Amino acid sequence: MPVFEYIGKDAGGRTVKGVLDVDGPRALKAALRRDKVFLTEYREAAAKGKGQKVKAAGEQKAGSREVDVGELLTRISPQDIAEMTRQLATLLKAAVPLVEALGATVEQIENPKLKRVLAQVRTDVNEGAPFWRALSVHEAIFETTYFNMVRAGESAGNLDIVLLRLADFTESQVKLRNKVIGALTYPAIMLCLSLAIVSAMMVFVVPTITSMFAELGADLPLITRMLIQLSAAMTNFWWLGVIALAFAWQAARRWKKSEAGGERWDRSILKVPVLGDLLRKIAIARFSRTLSTLLSSGVPLLTALEIVENVVANRILAKVVAEARNAIREGDNIAGPFKRSGQFPPMVVHMIAIGEKSGELEDMLKNVAESYENQVDTRVQALTSLLEPLMIVFMGGVIGLMVAAILLPMMKLTQAVQQGG
Repeated sequence: MPVFEYIGKDAGGRTVKGVLDVDGPRALKAALRRDKVFLTEYREAAAKGKGQKVKAAGEQKAGSREVDVGELLTRISPQDIAEMTRQLATLLKAAVPLVEALGATVEQIENPKLKRVLAQVRTDVNEGAPFWRALSVHEAIFETTYFNMVRAGESAGNLDIVLLRLADFTESQVKLRNKVIGALTYPAIMLCLSLAIVSAMMVFVVPTITSMFAELGADLPLITRMLIQLSAAMTNFWWLGVIALAFAWQAARRWKKSEAGGERWDRSILKVPVLGDLLRKIAIARFSRTLSTLLSSGVPLLTALEIVENVVANRILAKVVAEARNAIREGDNIAGPFKRSGQFPPMVVHMIAIGEKSGELEDMLKNVAESYENQVDTRVQALTSLLEPLMIVFMGGVIGLMVAAILLPMMKLTQAVQQGG
């Protein structure tokens, strides 16, 4: 049964929007007429959330397409997914059937893209498709971790519990990411503003002042001559710098996406002081949290490791996970491959070994995730506190050099005038 997203007018003349799954446009109009809603526009949802909007009153031919700018600018955030998952889990826990729970959740969702996607999922489930398979069609929205956990929950008959874990997991990942982004936003803004101010001074202020020195024919210090040359280059050849920067950016992106370049980059970034340690902690926290959630939801270990391999945002650590999966398949224990790699801290390896022996691997991984998430929070705060004074010192040094380059010739000229007088 197709799904339609509609826009109409109620008896009071107010605009109403919603989603219905009916047999066709005629059935859609009839259903809305019963609710005293006059249909003005509708969109039939297609696979992966795409559809076409059609005027109901005949102003536009059926099948013609419109560009919805608002929808193009709308995105589905992980927080939207987490809220939707928690609402659905709450309904299932209250013994509401899955199709009805999906329908009720669709009505609660405010994001139009997610509303249409979940309505399509509801239609597929209503037609007999497993819930996880209906989700997997929209792989751009629901990650592999998501629908694999749903698949395990459906098989075990504890879908409501799995969805609650998924909501907790998604929210924890959003919280971790927001901590890092929020802590680094202020220093990034300050750096951009500082560079913009310095660039404006080099292009507009420095040429005005240094032209005076050129007219006087004074013997300029080395630092002043360098400042004049840099200012001239930025004023006359700024476009060349922009082109060079764009080419360098594209070349770096292409190199980083290649297997050899990406692996070399990820290995190098882990060795950078302070930053490398922070990125390793973030990756280990994500690895531990994801693997714990998958295992506690009933996903088999080898399948869980395969999913986690794609979740870890570092090729070196992902390679370790892949090697561990192959070693476990051949009969090795879980902790051994991680220990031999040297990429995972001894504490993590030790906790995995204890969890493996005690049969509480999920809980141990959860403890590791919480520990490293707290460490990331502490480290990010310390890094932010360190970045602010460093930026002040850096910008003070740059401006100090510019001031010195301008004042030194002026002091020489003043001395020459005094001696001549």
